[in-house]
Amino acid sequence: MSLPISCHTAQFGTLGQIDHTHLAEIAQQGYKSVINNRPDGEGGPDQPSNASIQAEAEKLGLNYAYLPVLPGAFTPAQVQEMARLLETMPGPILAFCRSGARSTNLYQLALQLG
Repeated sequence: MSLPISCHTAQFGTLGQIDHTHLAEIAQQGYKSVINNRPDGEGGPDQPSNASIQAEAEKLGLNYAYLPVLPGAFTPAQVQEMARLLETMPGPILAFCRSGARSTNLYQLALQLG
């Protein structure tokens, strides 16, 4: 089954929570970079850890960044960092959080800086 990625542009998409087993499909779909916007432990003990996802991403040759943000509480520094990642990471880029909404909102705010 294909992951329900929301493609915002040819260079950026968002998705809800992933685990390390999803990364092969993400890479197969052509994504070169992954941004994790979900703080570790937010979903309790069943939430996959950032470290486990990052390790698999790097094993598959994906670029990876951890930029955890709280829903609706983005700081200017976090928006600036997202803008920097969008500029510097190889695309296409996939960002994820619990549902994808937080990553989408952070993306929209970062675009306003450009």
